Amino acid sequence: MSGFERFGSWSAASPALAALTFLTAVLLLAPRGAEAVPSYARQTGQECAACHNGFPELTPYGRLFKLNGYTFGGGTSEYPPVAAMLVPSFTHTQAGQPGGAAPHFGANNNFTATGSLFYWAGAITRNIGSFTQATYDYTTRRFSWDNTDLRFADTTSVLGRELVFGASLNNNPTVSDIWNSTPAFGFPFLSSELAPTPAAKTLIEGGLAQKVVGATAYGYWGRLVYAEAGLYRGLSVRSLTTLGIDSTGTDAIKNVAPYWRLAVEPKWGQSSLELGTFGLAVNRIPGRVREFGTDHIVDVGIDSQYQFLGARDSFSVQARWIAENDNFTASQATGGTTNSRDHLRSWNAKATYYYDQTYGLTLGYFNIAGSDDPALYTGSAAGSPNSRGWIGELDYIPFNHGGPSFWPWLNVKLGLQYVYYERFNGGQVNFDGAGRNAHDNNTIFAFAWIAF
Repeated sequence: MSGFERFGSWSAASPALAALTFLTAVLLLAPRGAEAVPSYARQTGQECAACHNGFPELTPYGRLFKLNGYTFGGGTSEYPPVAAMLVPSFTHTQAGQPGGAAPHFGANNNFTATGSLFYWAGAITRNIGSFTQATYDYTTRRFSWDNTDLRFADTTSVLGRELVFGASLNNNPTVSDIWNSTPAFGFPFLSSELAPTPAAKTLIEGGLAQKVVGATAYGYWGRLVYAEAGLYRGLSVRSLTTLGIDSTGTDAIKNVAPYWRLAVEPKWGQSSLELGTFGLAVNRIPGRVREFGTDHIVDVGIDSQYQFLGARDSFSVQARWIAENDNFTASQATGGTTNSRDHLRSWNAKATYYYDQTYGLTLGYFNIAGSDDPALYTGSAAGSPNSRGWIGELDYIPFNHGGPSFWPWLNVKLGLQYVYYERFNGGQVNFDGAGRNAHDNNTIFAFAWIAF
């Protein structure tokens, strides 16, 4: 970490040269070599490509592995189900950010790193397994819990067809889902913490991540129909602080928040197609101030995923549309919103091609639009949440078919991502009233995702 502290900003270098130098250094220094957690590969004896179409996107086998509680065996390793991950990265924006991209960082050309220093990921008993993650984020300089999914699973037969059923204890709505078209494990799988991002997103798109705990029950019948439902409760300020989550300005949830998921996935040949819906309803106490009652927020999503997995070529498309309707009675009373009712509409889509599960190309599109609300969207001169743009990403996964003999479960994903904004926080030009344009936030993001 001290190296990143010394070289946190490289303002004198060109962004292209800095990104190239960064990726070259990682290629030379990275471990030779799975979501892509190596403990899963050790447990199953499978190469990373069996579970992942360019990690962390899951294949049909990877989805079954998750549904069955992370308990599949087959490997000969006697190591416990622990693993670790390191993600060093470089960020350049088209125009620097006055005052620095974040505390302790320069206006532009910044290096940082995030490390999941501990995973407990794998089978605990025949029917119980986990994906448990603790992370140190060098950007925020915090150690905290991360996405967590503890499962019980079993199988039976209903109407002559297999039923996989179980329960998940987790801390992020949609983290228990098995497709990569829902928010928790949707594209972009990694993005910069040191680049500006749009002010608005729906609540289910990470707004409750690691701030809640929930229990869901699910069933997958005939490898065709999937249903899941559960309830989430908010965590107290003390609990959030203990778990390493910044509780400043957090809201509370009154009682519980229901979550639901329904999907079908027909398969033919080397292809699969998923069509589904998901949603969340929350009675929220803004700022934990109870005197003014609650807001009521409902998110309803529609999603789809297509995968073709050939021996050499693979292709996938994911898309989701989320409608959020907000009753901001309490927030309006506290001055947090101008309107008593708002709405948001979020649209995300991406297409990915992989050659030999090694070389990947992805193109994504995002668009969020909704009600103008000057008190809510203070980063917009027009009080608008509207943002849209494109994301292109090149990936290289040199060890997806197995690592070196001394540690064959190592894996590395090298990525170069470009984010292009057509509109940002309601405008193309001078969107913030201080002279910043949408294109000024265009971002080059280079990263290495090292799992060991």
